[in-house]
Amino acid sequence: MPDGLFIRVDIAESVQGDPELVQRLIEVCPVDIFDRAEGGVATVAENLDECTLCDLCIQAAGDDRVRVVKLYAE
Repeated sequence: MPDGLFIRVDIAESVQGDPELVQRLIEVCPVDIFDRAEGGVATVAENLDECTLCDLCIQAAGDDRVRVVKLYAE
């Protein structure tokens, strides 16, 4: 794990074929973790360390299609 990186964002394949959801994820994230990628959405690696764990992406996607995985012990 790179220094300072404390989360990973997993995006389900079903998100990739949903342009409306892709746009919602890009718009809802306050720290620009999501961006368009060929055929869908990807995470912006250099912004992952800015995640505030707000869960807005999880709420926007629903049904466990986006998961924020903590890479540290609580």
